[in-house]
Parts: sequence; C-alpha cells; structure tokens
Amino acid sequence: MIRVLVVDDSAFMRIAISDMLNKAEDIEVIGTAKDGIEAIKKVKELRPDVVILDIQMPRMDGLTALEVIMKECPTPVIMFSALTKEGARETLEALKLGAVDFVAKPWKSISYDLSAVESELLSKIRAAKYSNPQIIRLQNLKRFRQGVVKGNWNVAKKDLCVLIGASTGGPSAIEQVITRLPSDFPAPIFIVQHMPKGSFTEQFASRLDAQSEITVKEAENNEKIKKGVAYVAPGGYHMKVRFSLGIKRIKITDEPPVNAVKPSVDVTAYSLPQAYGKNMVGVILTGMGEDGARGLKKIKDAGGKTIACSADTCVVFGMPKAAIEMGAVDSVKPLYEIPEEIVKFVEVILNERPDN
Repeated sequence: MIRVLVVDDSAFMRIAISDMLNKAEDIEVIGTAKDGIEAIKKVKELRPDVVILDIQMPRMDGLTALEVIMKECPTPVIMFSALTKEGARETLEALKLGAVDFVAKPWKSISYDLSAVESELLSKIRAAKYSNPQIIRLQNLKRFRQGVVKGNWNVAKKDLCVLIGASTGGPSAIEQVITRLPSDFPAPIFIVQHMPKGSFTEQFASRLDAQSEITVKEAENNEKIKKGVAYVAPGGYHMKVRFSLGIKRIKITDEPPVNAVKPSVDVTAYSLPQAYGKNMVGVILTGMGEDGARGLKKIKDAGGKTIACSADTCVVFGMPKAAIEMGAVDSVKPLYEIPEEIVKFVEVILNERPDN
C-alpha cells in the first residue's frame, strides 16, 4: 500500500481527495492536515510514502512547509496547484524546493471537479512512491553548480539540434542542464517536459531564460527555428519540427496523447530526422514510463548521438531506463555531467566529415 498524507486548508477538499484516493486498491490515506505547521508534524509522526500538498494555506503555506519537510524529513511531495499565472510561479518554486511533481486543481464553474484529475493524480502518486526525494536537494550541492560549458566550434556550418525530454523531476533537472550551456551554442534545443495546459510551461520557459546565457522561450506555432534558442513545448500540446522550402519551423499540434502524455518526447523526436538528418543529440533526463525511448532510438538509428541520465542522479529512473533497455542510448551520465556530454557530442557532429 502507498501511504498518503493529504494537506489542504479546505475541509471539503481534504475529504474529497481522501475519498477519491481510498477507492484505489493500492493507496491508503493515513492522515490529513489543514496547514503547513500541521503537515510538518504529521510527516514526522506518520512517515507517509507521499504527501499531497496545497500551496495557499493559513498559518504556514505549502512552500514554507515543503522547504522544512525536505530539510528535516525528505518525503516525495506532489503539489496541488491553481491554474493561474501566480499558481504556476509558485508551482515551479515548489519543484525547485524539492516537490517531485504537481497536479493542477481542475476549476469548473464555482467548484473543483476532482474527477477530471483522478487518473493523473493516482498515476503521479504511484510514480512518486518510487522517486528519490533527496535527488532534487542534491541538485543544489556544489557539484551541480559548475560553470557554463564552453565549446570549440567557432563558426558552426552544419544545422544540428538537441532534444531534451523529461517528466517527473524534470524542471529542476532541465534547469541544471540549460543554465550551463553557452551563449554561442550552435544549435536549437527542443525541450519536452510533461506539463498540462495553462501557464506552467510559459512560466517555466521564462524562469529558465532569466537564469541562462541562451534564449529560452515557450514554442509558438509556425515560428522560424533559430540556433542558440531553447524551445519549450507548450503544456498540453505536441511540438514538431517542420522542414519546408529550406526553412525549419515549429509546428504545435493538438493531436491525441502519445504514451498517455501530451506533449510527448517521441512525437518531437520522430519529426527531427527529416529536418536534421543524423545531426542530432537526444537527451532523456528523468520520469516515469517510457516516453522518449523510441524517440531516442529513432535519433540513434538515424546516426545521431543519445544521452540518458544515470539512476543515481534521477528523481525517477523510468524513462532513462526504458531508453537504455531499448538500446537507444550511447552515453549514460550523472546529471551534473550531461551539459559537458551535450557539448562534446555537438563538437563531434560539427567536426565530422560530410561523407562520414
């Protein structure tokens, strides 16, 4: 059984979430709390496997409580977040502080429709159970704070690209990679982080842009692709690359989920060889499931280079493991060495002879 603590200042929400979770055969709500102070106390007393944590609460809010929990009793935490710009900002801060994932509260008319997120919440609780909550804290250690990685490329004459895919634990991991790439990076970077519709990916891209030498933005349909820019797939949409009349552009689509997710790493990966041939680097960081494994295999089979994050620096070693087991990975590296590996592979591609 997965033992869950539910934290929300609304008595109705505590009861509704508990009733929903207790219907699952493998989940048991072992307690509830109405604010951050009570949450910290019960985490220490009950030692839950997973905590569902609201952000806006009296006495002590969710962000403050999360920071204390991660310092004193590291536990997998899933944030319950509002679908607003402010909610998105707070959610990203929570992910940086150590939350492994989040679920957006489904506001409908004058109430919350929990049935709309039941499947998502259950799957994320099951993923969180097998996550390593201390990894995100480790990402704040000195070894994760190395400087920007400079490359040896002068004038890049080839068109190449980098794809980075992630799910649970991804925002913090992606930040560790993107912020260490240099301002003269000679390729576009396509970032696919599993996130729902709303302001989350816009805020995520804005946050990365403020911390990075390269430009980071939420991808827009039909925009022309530029080197040295990282494009974040919009939440709830797939991102593809379209190559027509000698111009590469972003294509945003509202097609059905792939691998039960949207955006999907595989969808983006499958669109790249037609535009970039073998001049690609594919990276899988962290997350549950197997999205991205077939996409990396597609890149590798086309002659591109592929990287997976090592188990000991992964919040959830599902997506990287699936790619490794599929034979889709050239290099397995700890998170703090992945920026160097990306730069190394980009240099290899740029220095390859045209007939290789």
